[in-house]
Amino acid sequence: MDRLAAAELAELAGARLLGDSAALVGPEVVIDSRQAAPGALFVALPGEHVDGHDFASTAVEQGAAAVLVARELSLPVPQLVVPDALAGLTALATGLVQRAKAGGLKVVGITGSSGKTSTKDLVAAVLGAAGPVVAPLGSFNNEVGVPLTATGVTAGTRYLVSEMGARAVGDVAALCRITPPDVGVVINVGQAHLGEFGSVAAIARAKGELVESLDAGGWAVLNAEDPHVAAMADRTTARIALFGVAGEPAGGDLRVWAEQVGADSRQRHHFVLVSGAGTAPVSLRAAGRHQIGNALAAAATGLALGLELPAIAASLTAAEPASRWRMELTERGDGLLVVNDAYNANPDSMAAALRALAGLRRPSGRLVAVLGDMLELGDASESAHVAIGELAGRLGVDRVIAVGGYAEAIATGARRQGCAAEVAVDRQAAVVAASAVVSSTDVVLVKASRGLALESVAAQLLAEGEKPWA
Repeated sequence: MDRLAAAELAELAGARLLGDSAALVGPEVVIDSRQAAPGALFVALPGEHVDGHDFASTAVEQGAAAVLVARELSLPVPQLVVPDALAGLTALATGLVQRAKAGGLKVVGITGSSGKTSTKDLVAAVLGAAGPVVAPLGSFNNEVGVPLTATGVTAGTRYLVSEMGARAVGDVAALCRITPPDVGVVINVGQAHLGEFGSVAAIARAKGELVESLDAGGWAVLNAEDPHVAAMADRTTARIALFGVAGEPAGGDLRVWAEQVGADSRQRHHFVLVSGAGTAPVSLRAAGRHQIGNALAAAATGLALGLELPAIAASLTAAEPASRWRMELTERGDGLLVVNDAYNANPDSMAAALRALAGLRRPSGRLVAVLGDMLELGDASESAHVAIGELAGRLGVDRVIAVGGYAEAIATGARRQGCAAEVAVDRQAAVVAASAVVSSTDVVLVKASRGLALESVAAQLLAEGEKPWA
């Protein structure tokens, strides 16, 4: 945010102000006292294990110029006192976005069951060529991350990219009230959080809240090849932009698709980007065929916001993977290739990662998959894990090392397809098992839901020396 007087911040946050009303605060807004730079506003959020109020004095010592709190503290800086700190942060972010939109800010909201963060990074890269962009770091896509990211907008910000996750019907709608989108991007509807939603239809209802929030002057960017997403065109008055990997979509006010698709030895795909505005070549730097759809969504977003096709293609080609542990390819000193896709997992993203692994096989090399639990799938958990093991076997994976509560289900599915599989009791056992079977020409995929923290497995496998791929 721009530096503002404490009194102005209090008004935006709906807070009672204690202290110097003229004190200037900003530009940073932080919830971690260790990140408090001089001038920052520290928001004292309550947590499951710690209370931010206990760290407010540390934030001030670090340079925070004001604090947003739910109870008065003894501090030498202005205090913005609210009944609920998260509600205060939300109100502040909402006010800052409204003010910025009045000055021309365009907001892009992105949701989907998988691929949100990769798409967000590509959208930010495309729009960044046209003007200053604020976008979340990593997967900052919930009731805390969305408003905290939004506080980064200033009078000079041209675009805000808001990634929107959901664990219940109504979550996306609530996030849209904080950052009302001009463009709403829905990538896909899959089985992520199926245990919480109960059905894929309920997931589709929740994701579609994004396009329902658009007005008639906005754009709904929809995956034409996902029937749940394509059907969302009937849920909005906005203009429709469709994207598809397999060919030109039917209908819509704007269409974007890929032709002449190919891939290099590292499964980095290239294609010709096609729209009514012409054609342009794109070569992606992130691995996996699923990245093509993410790139098409970003291209459609750029076109909807008035960018030129050649510039969009150039930005997509130049975009480096910006978020950790998502199809992150690293070659060890002896040549072993490790694919760290351990940030999160659901049946759709797990299948996409396994297909990418299958395309990475090297001459005389084997494919090894270290796979962990896909969480929050509810009653479908057992069958979903068996199915992933079966897919690994069908795709030609030579060995599966399974870890977690559903490790035996994964291993059972793999063995059904003739794939060697073993169960590791924990992360360290998975490292030992993988280290015992891999050689310099092999490729290892590491993937599971965030709760299993399997990125540590990838890190240990790479410990002999890293050489990131350019």
